[in-house]
Order: sequence, then structure tokens, then C-alpha cells
Amino acid sequence: MTMLWRVRASLPDRPGALASLAQRCAEAGVDIRRVQVFPGNEEVTDELVLATTDGWSADGVAEIITSAGWHHLTAQEVTSDALLDQPTRYVQAARSILARPTSFPEVVAQLFDAETEPRADGEPPLDMMEMTVGDVQVQVRRLAPFTDTERRRGLAMADLVSDVLQRSKETAAIASSTSHRRLGSGATPAYLPDGDSISAVVDGAVVGLATVQEPDAEDPGTRHVALRVDAGWQRRGIGTRLLTDASRLARGLGAEEIVLTTRSDNQAVLPMVLAAGLRGRIRMAGDVLTVRVPVRDLKPLL
Repeated sequence: MTMLWRVRASLPDRPGALASLAQRCAEAGVDIRRVQVFPGNEEVTDELVLATTDGWSADGVAEIITSAGWHHLTAQEVTSDALLDQPTRYVQAARSILARPTSFPEVVAQLFDAETEPRADGEPPLDMMEMTVGDVQVQVRRLAPFTDTERRRGLAMADLVSDVLQRSKETAAIASSTSHRRLGSGATPAYLPDGDSISAVVDGAVVGLATVQEPDAEDPGTRHVALRVDAGWQRRGIGTRLLTDASRLARGLGAEEIVLTTRSDNQAVLPMVLAAGLRGRIRMAGDVLTVRVPVRDLKPLL
């Protein structure tokens, strides 16, 4: 049975470095199936997929790397998916993100073999790569340091998503202005604060509502916000206005940060946060999408 290992190793950039590693692998009966090179100014980092016979361990793989004079970074057992062509992986990732922009954290984490969650205290620290989509910050982490090449790729992917979301926002704004009279008899909502909530009201009917919930027990400065807009009034800027007013209302209630939680397939949340001009941090865990928005610098609504 064949075992596959994804290995990261680095060495000062000099002629013959890879040849010595290839020779050492050949002597040990290890086959190099794929190589990806990340050049640097003084040091080169290589990612290799190695094939070994059954029974090998990560320590054994690391020993081969160090015996060839390389600095071993990480080694983990992987499946045959690790042999996929890298440009193809990036194209597939881009298509997935463009189809569902809120999947950006999850897809990018998979693309870079990283995690979206910080580790618990006492565990080995992870290197972090931060990307910005509009004004939303996305962080992914892993044990192996990110190379400069990977950071540039991550930023390019984030810029692509930002461009698409900006165009979607502009299209939605045009659609909103042209369809304004088609729904709701062309009426413009009034936004009415009442205690811990903001209502969007048209002709006496509530078509949207944002409620600032009680402070978080473990973090009194954090407030969750529940927000909904009736289906017939969506994509008309009501959610964005409710979010903006709810953020300012939460600030007036003493909050330093608000939290929005929704399904991971909710494609309206990220564009709404961007349209509101708010800075936030997005996190996806399973089927749950969470956006945290600092409000300490906002002017209170009341």
C-alpha cells in the first residue's frame, strides 16, 4: 500500500539543493510525485508530495528531509487529491467563491491547507495570513509558515472577490432604483427606533426589523444583532440601512462590537456589510457564518 505525504521544507537558494534531496529520497525508496517551489530572496521553500510504502511515519519523512541538508517544516499524510494540478485548484477555488462569496474563508482555508479557527492556549502557535474583502477581514492559520508567493495569491483572490461584490452592489443599486415602484407601491420606508430595535415601516406595516440583543454574558461589550427584511422588500438597501442604524444603536447601548450570525449559504450578508461601510471580521464554521463588526468608533443613534 502506498502512503502519500505533503512535505514543506526550506533551504538557502543554491544550485543542486533539490538534486541532493531527490538523491536522498531515491536511496530511501521514496518517490517524489509533485513539487511546488516558492522562491524567496534568500531562501527557497518547496512543497513536495512524497510516496512511501506502508508503515512510514511523519518523523521518518522528516528524517529524510533533514538528512539531505534541508530544514524540515511540516509533514502530513494526505490523499490523492494532493496530486491535483495547482493552477486547476486555484481556478476551481475562484469559481466556488464567485458562485458563493460568503464561502471565501472556507474555500481559501482549504486551498492553503489552513484553518479558520485560532488554536487553544497551550497548542503550537500558527502562522496567520490576513486578507481583506471590501472592509471585511478574513484570517486563516496553519502550522507551516505562509510563503510570500502564497500571501500574494491570497491577496489576489481577495481582490477578485472584492471586485465581484462591488459590481454586484452596483447592479443591485440599479435594480433597486428601476424596480422601486414595482413593489410596495413605490413607498419609501421610514426607519423608527424603539428601545433596542429599529423598524423599517411602510404604510404602517413593518417590512424589516433589526434588534440589538442583550450583552454577551462572557463579553459585556459584545451584542448580537438579529436582522430580517421581508422577501418583497429585499435587495433595496433596507438591510444595509437597518444594519447601520442597529450598529449605532448598539453603540449607544454600550456595545463595542456587534455580531451577526446566519447560514453559510446566505449570500446577502457580506454585500450588506460592505454596502454599510462597516469594517468586520468574517468566520465560517460548518454551516454557520459569523460576522463581527466593531462599533466603538460609531456615533450613537440616540
